[in-house]
Amino acid sequence: MKLLLSFLTLAIVSVSGHDHHEHESHDMQMPLDYVKYPYQATYYPGDNEVTADSIFSGITTFAKLPWVQCLGKDRTTAFDIAFIGAPFDTGTSYRPGARFGPSGIRAGSRRLTLYGGYNVPLEVNPFMSGLKIVDCGDIPVTPYDNKYAIEQIEKGHKELLHRKPFSALGNDSVTGEPLVPISADGKHHPRIITLGGDHTIVLPLLRSIYSAYGAISVIHFDSHLDTWKPQVFGGAPSSQAAINHGTYFYWASQEGLIKNGSSIHGAIRTTLSGPADYDNDDASGFQRIEAREIDTIGTAGIIKKIRETVGDKPVYLSIDIDSIDPAFAPATGTPETGGWSTRELRTILRGLDGLHIVSADIVEVAPAYDTNAELTTMAAADVLYEVMSVMAKTPLGWSPPPRGSSTIILQPLNEEIQTLLIPGANTILYVKNLYLLHSRVLGLYRPYTPGTKVIFRYIFIVLTPTFMVLDNVTTPELLSG
Repeated sequence: MKLLLSFLTLAIVSVSGHDHHEHESHDMQMPLDYVKYPYQATYYPGDNEVTADSIFSGITTFAKLPWVQCLGKDRTTAFDIAFIGAPFDTGTSYRPGARFGPSGIRAGSRRLTLYGGYNVPLEVNPFMSGLKIVDCGDIPVTPYDNKYAIEQIEKGHKELLHRKPFSALGNDSVTGEPLVPISADGKHHPRIITLGGDHTIVLPLLRSIYSAYGAISVIHFDSHLDTWKPQVFGGAPSSQAAINHGTYFYWASQEGLIKNGSSIHGAIRTTLSGPADYDNDDASGFQRIEAREIDTIGTAGIIKKIRETVGDKPVYLSIDIDSIDPAFAPATGTPETGGWSTRELRTILRGLDGLHIVSADIVEVAPAYDTNAELTTMAAADVLYEVMSVMAKTPLGWSPPPRGSSTIILQPLNEEIQTLLIPGANTILYVKNLYLLHSRVLGLYRPYTPGTKVIFRYIFIVLTPTFMVLDNVTTPELLSG
């Protein structure tokens, strides 16, 4: 009997102790949605903090970024840089499978912050830069109708691009003056990094970019030109078949989405139907860097060529994973040997530091053809880490000149009829075959009809069909002839 009472007493004590412990642990337990630093996941250690801790746990977003349903219930949430998937691969000509690229790239990115996110060559930790960086998941894309899918991608990207950024543009670090947005619409836009998907997705992406920046300079890393005429690449058996991953730049050029002469390919090593393909590429507005040039001019020479071509213009960056040699990135739709190594491409991307990269993509990652070691998806994730680091260092704003001075550059432009409202001026109507007013004061690219009077911040100008450059105009002037 005593033994039974002792047992019951012990059981009661144990249960009471367990209840107390359970209640205490619930009080101490962190909420499931707890984040130590707002908009910064706990996986991103700062300088000298704990690293390499359970990086493989949790849901798989890009680099363990916070998941935000940007096109769903969180459609009002602001951000500075967003990753978005475009799982589309029905425009490919050889091996399909890039619809699984977004999920594969996310899987390959899990170890990006294993030892912390600090980028040693670029001297920045993009995850701790003060920018709000999120993973928005994927754009819903139908696999049954290419025309509709392309519309879905453009609409989804545009919705994100025109969202007000989380962070202000900021001030010039030297003058202290507020930076001026570089966009054509005069607004500050967030950046979007798109995970493809085959390369067809870049046509709707550039259509979206045009809505904010106008015709854009493009840096394109790829083993292929992708400017082929539809009658050459695939034969265009239908209007929809004419738009594919080998012709999208042709259509983008035809639609006026690409800035001619300041766009460039890198890592080209494709075979051609003949020299006419290069003629067509020239007409589409691109310069070229062949993959083999790395043997003679090295990464430094390639970086120099790119920077000289693009200048300080706003630029869109498109990266086909097949720019990397299949020895390093085999999982792609149209592999070509003789490409750059992962290290070489990352070096070249770091050489773009300081450029105004408004948005970017990586495409043609088809995980089904990858090794068990995830070579291709890791390479894609590392490439985007370099892109994100460059973005984090350079805001999308011009540094205004000292008050009382301005720089005006007139260049040829070909645009459709539009109406624009200039701050402090009247509405200006412009038509085809006009001239472009590039103002460092407003940081805008604005077209005007030759002969139209423009009220500008510091000058009064009558545009003529003559190329003119004026620096440091401090008083109102009338320009003619």
